[in-house]
Amino acid sequence: MAKRISRFVCQSCGSVTSRWAGRCDGCGAWNTIVEELDEGGGIGGGPAKHAASGKRGRVVPLVPLAGESKEAPRVVSHIGELDRVTGGGFVRGSALLVGGDPGIGKSTLLIQASATLALNGHRVVYISGEEAVAQVRLRAERLGLAKAPVELAAETSVEDILATLTAGAAPALVIIDSIQTLWTELAESAPGTVTQVRAAAQALIRYAKTSGATVVLVGHVTKDGQIAGPRVVEHMVDAVLYFEGDGAHQYRILRAVKNRFGPTDEIGVFEMTGLGLKEIANPSELFLGERNARSPGAAVFAGMEGSRPLLVEVQALVAPSSLGTPRRAVVGWDSSRLAMVIAVLEAHCGLRLGQHDVYLAIAGGLRINEPAADLAVAAALVSSLSGVALASDRVYFGEVSLSGAIRPVPRAEARLREAERLGFVSAVVPEANRPDVPKVGLETVAVDALVSLVAGIAAGSAGNPQAVPDARGRAERTDERRGDNSRDDWRRR
Repeated sequence: MAKRISRFVCQSCGSVTSRWAGRCDGCGAWNTIVEELDEGGGIGGGPAKHAASGKRGRVVPLVPLAGESKEAPRVVSHIGELDRVTGGGFVRGSALLVGGDPGIGKSTLLIQASATLALNGHRVVYISGEEAVAQVRLRAERLGLAKAPVELAAETSVEDILATLTAGAAPALVIIDSIQTLWTELAESAPGTVTQVRAAAQALIRYAKTSGATVVLVGHVTKDGQIAGPRVVEHMVDAVLYFEGDGAHQYRILRAVKNRFGPTDEIGVFEMTGLGLKEIANPSELFLGERNARSPGAAVFAGMEGSRPLLVEVQALVAPSSLGTPRRAVVGWDSSRLAMVIAVLEAHCGLRLGQHDVYLAIAGGLRINEPAADLAVAAALVSSLSGVALASDRVYFGEVSLSGAIRPVPRAEARLREAERLGFVSAVVPEANRPDVPKVGLETVAVDALVSLVAGIAAGSAGNPQAVPDARGRAERTDERRGDNSRDDWRRR
């Protein structure tokens, strides 16, 4: 009989220790270490049994690196935005992990995909561990998908689920909602613990690889926005999709942060309606639909989300502060990145923002992680400080360095073509990207330093000549020292 070994596992990061402690050394969390029993040092005694039997491994054939490679077979869901994020459809034999806040629409999207595939002749199995069969049926009736031939079950035992799946023909798609509710007899711990989640995910992924079915695992999200459970589950699956959204907006964004069979950082945009999630084929028009062209503090950023160019509005508000420490509030962008842009504006452009509250938001509830938004953020801040509205038909993109220089960004031509398609007539781009835009019909204003951008905006502040006085003088002194005519170019344009 295998020896029962006691070990202590952190339920937050999965670190294993030989004794209990109040604080985990791996992640620093308190009171997350739980004692678990492990027969023979492995889940279910697997490694110990092999070691005790003395069985030798088989010789694995080695093949050369060069050879014929075929495109991975896919199952198209016929939901355009979902297929875009997955790289063209679900890959047979793959495992996907979908995470998102409670109530964001994960189950709604997956049941829509299940019904669409089932109506196209594919066998789809939907296993619910959180809801009863009647609850899932009510959702399907509300979405108008009750007649879809989706096979439904409410079960949490991994052994029972695998026995049910192997009893008939291999399905094209298996949805497990959610992985934290499953339990397996191979691990002696409560459902939702690190050991149970890891063992259940490993068993389901093994089934996907051997049967050719696509397995989609739904994961809970912690208060920090990360998928709950050990990070090893994200490394085990082939793709990780995050479902993002703000409760104040009806728009939802499906983002791929890992994909072994397609591009990463690809997004799909949906709108939550009474009949489920509706695809948004042109998200740029969506995020720019409610703009006020005469309001200062707004700049349009031409960004990239995966392979898709996307135009969004960056909104900034700079107001005098009555507090000893001014406030810095950010929605949809990195707060540390905003602090860096403010520091560059103060150090190299002479703007006085130390006594002002700064509020920054990305319109539409979208979150941007691209450094190319630095130039649009700086333009919005200067516009709000000076009270000068920026041109409504102009877009901005460029990365700001600590020296005040504007660094080039990739895929500048694709950004400008999207702006041209939406009716914009001019763009402010980095000087190093000028050779990338000869075929685009937009008028481009190339800048190589942030002080040139500030000088151009200050030149239009005729109604408020004292708004950015240091920027004017700093720009003139910089132009004389460098011998360029950036400010004159701005005035002519």
